[in-house]
Amino acid sequence: MSSEKEEWLYEIKPKDKLLSLNFEEIWRYRDLLLMFVKRDIVTYYKQTILGPLWFLIQPLITSVVQFVIFDVIADIQSDGVPYFLFVLAGNTLWSYFSECFKSTSDTFKTNQSIFGKVYFPRVIMPLSVTVSSLLKFGIQFALFITVLLYCCYRGLDVHPNWTALFIPFILLTMALLSLGFGMIISSLTTKYRDLTFVVSFGIQLYMYVTPIIYPLSTALEKVPEKWHWLLYANPLTNLFEFFKYGFLGKGTFSIGGLLYSFAFSVIAFLLGLIIFNKTEKSFIDTV
Repeated sequence: MSSEKEEWLYEIKPKDKLLSLNFEEIWRYRDLLLMFVKRDIVTYYKQTILGPLWFLIQPLITSVVQFVIFDVIADIQSDGVPYFLFVLAGNTLWSYFSECFKSTSDTFKTNQSIFGKVYFPRVIMPLSVTVSSLLKFGIQFALFITVLLYCCYRGLDVHPNWTALFIPFILLTMALLSLGFGMIISSLTTKYRDLTFVVSFGIQLYMYVTPIIYPLSTALEKVPEKWHWLLYANPLTNLFEFFKYGFLGKGTFSIGGLLYSFAFSVIAFLLGLIIFNKTEKSFIDTV
């Protein structure tokens, strides 16, 4: 008999470290990642009449309703920017964050049947959601740019500038933040199912404390000065303000605020990864 030790192509074993994101293994499963991305995109509009047009209908209807309620009726100011364009900018960016967060927060629950049958890096599931949501964002972003160009053509008070080039960095920051929050919630819901109900309306409440339907300048006027720090503590505040400053010419240009949001997102992602990896080892017994 040969005494040579057998060599295996793959070895499945528990992670030795909680803070582990094995890029080599994820790359090895890149075809699976792309398959899940394709699945997320196709199943979204499968057996629908309008198909991908729903990606455009959602922000349009939302922005029109907000325009009627908050501009026509409530008369909320938007720093001189046409209110419809103002909320469309916010809804475009918010849609990416909320889609990634809600889908990631259901990772263990919605994929328990797959996780219990076959091995692959579990983190691929939330990563696939983040990537597939980029397509939806791209379609909605194209709609936003079309409306923006029309407003510029009409000579309205809109002034895009070079800071709009930071959009990839803004998206990266939002992806890390949504992944971090989502993985934390997904891990906790394996034991505490109540969080599933909290997420559904919690994400809606979070939208109203973020300057989407109103400018930050208005919030600073209405909120007592001693509580201003709470507005800036929200990591999304700086991202939305920077986005609006770059594409609309209104908002707050703050590199420090952008770096704070990025640092917050990295910490949230690392914390979420630790909890996710810890839950991954035993979640099948509790789900």
